[in-house]
Amino acid sequence: MSSDPPPTSSSAPATGLNPAERLLNLVIALVNTNAAMTKQQVRTAVAGYSDAPSDEAFERMFERDKDMLRALGIPVVTVGTGGHTDELGYRIDQDAYALPPIDLTPAELGVLSLAAQFWQDKTLQTDITRAMVKLRAAGAGDPSADALAGLAPSVRAVGDAYGPLMEAIEARRVVTFSYRAAYNGAVLVRHVEPWRIAARDGGWYLMCFDRDRQAPRVFRMTRIESRVRVTGPAGAFEVPDFETDAMLGKTHGEMRQAVVAVRPERASALRARAKAVPDGERTTYDARLTASAGALAGDPAGWDILQVPYRSLTGMASEAAGYGAAVVVLEPEAVREETVRRLRAAAALGDPPGSPGPVGPASATSTTRTAPTEASHG
Repeated sequence: MSSDPPPTSSSAPATGLNPAERLLNLVIALVNTNAAMTKQQVRTAVAGYSDAPSDEAFERMFERDKDMLRALGIPVVTVGTGGHTDELGYRIDQDAYALPPIDLTPAELGVLSLAAQFWQDKTLQTDITRAMVKLRAAGAGDPSADALAGLAPSVRAVGDAYGPLMEAIEARRVVTFSYRAAYNGAVLVRHVEPWRIAARDGGWYLMCFDRDRQAPRVFRMTRIESRVRVTGPAGAFEVPDFETDAMLGKTHGEMRQAVVAVRPERASALRARAKAVPDGERTTYDARLTASAGALAGDPAGWDILQVPYRSLTGMASEAAGYGAAVVVLEPEAVREETVRRLRAAAALGDPPGSPGPVGPASATSTTRTAPTEASHG
């Protein structure tokens, strides 16, 4: 009589190893085998299979993994092992699996370099660097000839909170962390049910249910001050149906309109979400442009007057200031003043001590600073 325990249900996990790790281990083993691996060799040599509680459980697991690899385009082939046995073996067809020779043009390598620079997160930097070194070593081009060198935007690292939060979201477990409030700087401990993580306006946000306040909340992840601690059992809560944009929109404030003057063929990203002001209002805004920018404006007819939707005052001001003299904010006054403040601060970085400060559009406006009305997070 067999001493094996009874077979497990097909829906129950038969091993504690992550399925993705087990699949990767199987690929590595089948790629590096000299001839082929039998099922018994897979069960004893590949991590993740030896934990199968029965022969039946192993068979189901192995067949399911083979089908998964083939569905992913990895050519797992069945071959005879030779000799006096009819037992079958398995391997990965190297010819079908190998990549063709890499021959990238300088422009193509430039695009890859741009993508590699885009993420500045330390968790990805090592792997990206190795990949780019291998491509260049294979003769894929000279890095000095990258057509897009220096043009990559930088995405801020999410920080140490990202990993634990993603694991908690997947397992539906409660997390605890210390959070610095935006409105008064107080640091308080929060106990939340994490629902989702999303990026908006250059920042990363956690959408969740705050157990202390018994209400949904959005937390900016850069304000998490402590290590995120995952507590309690898995499946401790259900994630409700909700719209990410709607929930983040409440945090960032209601949609508003700014009116800006833009030089022709400039600020294409801003233009993409803007629309022209009605013809009947053009004269009023032309007068404001002349009063704001003075001689630098020239003929107002040479500018485009656009309405731009925005939620975050600071985000709108930051974007407008980034275009320098190509964009002049006409209204609302709060966005205009915050934009001018940023331009003056940038200009002052290059001024010697005691200099009178910047001139031009910034000096023609009020110096009164309006505090950004940033919505409270959490």
